[in-house]
Amino acid sequence: MKIVSIIGARPQLIKAATLSPVLDRAQHDERILHTGQHYDHELSRVFIDELRLPSPHYNLGVGSGSHGYQTGEMLKGIEDVLRSEAPDMVLLYGDTNSTLAGALAAAKLNILIGHVEAGVRHYDRRVPEEINRVLADHVSSLLFCPTKRAVSNLALEGITEGVYWTGDIMYDSILRHAEVSARASTVLEDFGLQAQGYYLATVHRPSNTDTPEHLVGIFDALRQLDLPVVFPMHPRTRLATQKLGLLDRLSNDRRLKVIPPQGYLDFLELQRNARLILTDSGGVQKEALFLSTPCVTLREYSPWPETVESGWNVLVPPCEAAILKAVAQMTSVVSRSSCNAFGDGHAAESICRVLAEHEGMTHE
Repeated sequence: MKIVSIIGARPQLIKAATLSPVLDRAQHDERILHTGQHYDHELSRVFIDELRLPSPHYNLGVGSGSHGYQTGEMLKGIEDVLRSEAPDMVLLYGDTNSTLAGALAAAKLNILIGHVEAGVRHYDRRVPEEINRVLADHVSSLLFCPTKRAVSNLALEGITEGVYWTGDIMYDSILRHAEVSARASTVLEDFGLQAQGYYLATVHRPSNTDTPEHLVGIFDALRQLDLPVVFPMHPRTRLATQKLGLLDRLSNDRRLKVIPPQGYLDFLELQRNARLILTDSGGVQKEALFLSTPCVTLREYSPWPETVESGWNVLVPPCEAAILKAVAQMTSVVSRSSCNAFGDGHAAESICRVLAEHEGMTHE
């Protein structure tokens, strides 16, 4: 089967790096198209290098911009590639603008679509990623769901054909790389950190970075915590703090260790050894669970309620008092349970088996 896989952001690079070797072993002819949605080296090239993802056959280099601009530029570039390659299927990952553009381009060209991480819902249409996922799911022929809840979500929308619970491919990646990162990473030594002796924080969502009171409230809380806070600063967050005149003060605050964005293996080690993680990232919520690190999510909703139900994650509004209360709660002795909602670590193989079952599949 000839497949074009569309990627563009950090989580998609990780997922593709896990699935692509399995596709290769099954002798699928895969072409990788990178939209360039994450254009910084730390957020793109370093992940490709570390995870040994084959170099993309195409890179659109779209970069940053409004949702409309990004999606439109991607749509034009993707359509050109799909017309040239004429694949049997387009594989999409997650919920980014790259996902939406790929879905629209493939659907308009009547090319079959497989959606990895289908059926995940916020149930809040104000969240841009929700729109991307819903639209991608409704034009996909094969829907690879990371959890059984995702399968149920699709059924509620009338989507029952071509739906498969495969498990979460991010879990595959953690199992595949955790031992490697433990052996290879020197990030703790590089930054003078002790295991369980620091908090780890990431902030990048526009709902936080583009709302000054949210960003100030988050940093005010971080500066009051009882352990140093390691903060790999996303380019969007760096720009937002510069605009607010906060960057120099934060960079020189001894309670915050502002560092550049880290590669995948180093970031795994930072997560694994942190006392607790504070984040607004959907992917980091799951990685924290997989690595058994408590997490405080700086959002009032999550596409991964399983992380909250298991006791490993708590959702809070991005304000100082709520954050400090949540950190105190999550660092005290609390009841947490194991969580097997994300499968057995063989999602890539499950996806590949489904593709083999549908070899030669066409639109009706």
